[in-house]
Amino acid sequence: MKKRIAIFASGSGSNAQKIMELFKNNSDAEIAIVLTNNPDAYVLQRADNFEIPTHIFDKREFRETSTIVDLLQNLDIDLIVLAGFLWLIPKQLIAAYPGRIINIHPALLPKFGGKGMYGDHVHKAVMEAGESEGGITIHYVDENYDEGEFIYQAKYKIDKNDNLEMIKFKGQQLEHQHYPRIVESILKKINK
Repeated sequence: MKKRIAIFASGSGSNAQKIMELFKNNSDAEIAIVLTNNPDAYVLQRADNFEIPTHIFDKREFRETSTIVDLLQNLDIDLIVLAGFLWLIPKQLIAAYPGRIINIHPALLPKFGGKGMYGDHVHKAVMEAGESEGGITIHYVDENYDEGEFIYQAKYKIDKNDNLEMIKFKGQQLEHQHYPRIVESILKKINK
């Protein structure tokens, strides 16, 4: 029986796409659904291109009801992958999927993490701090932003002439290279 992945994303979904590409014709696992809190998120188009079902939800449904947990359990989801998802994960979802929710962060945690630290906010903070290297952190999700146990980190060098776009590009290259591979390795450890 195939292992089933749910992807949560709030925006463009470039990491989601790389994961969809990896599992498109995979005999062991599949992307069962893509969920978003943003009805205008480009990730919805990406999911449609791969013929993957989607679900759009609001804050009330996410935080105050069991709708999302019920949906994921009905779909027999094995792993939840956050790919640019901006909301804090509620306790009931963490309780339903202990150790089975992962996230990618565009910095070397514990630096540059926490509420409001996502996307360009992170890259600007890294630049303003004069860091000589940046990177990515793939981690398990707990009740707090960016504090779950680390799974994998990768670094890139920041040259003194690098602008925001260059730093962002270097980080995305690492994300696209490593996130799908790490998702696949974690799935192999989950017993069905």
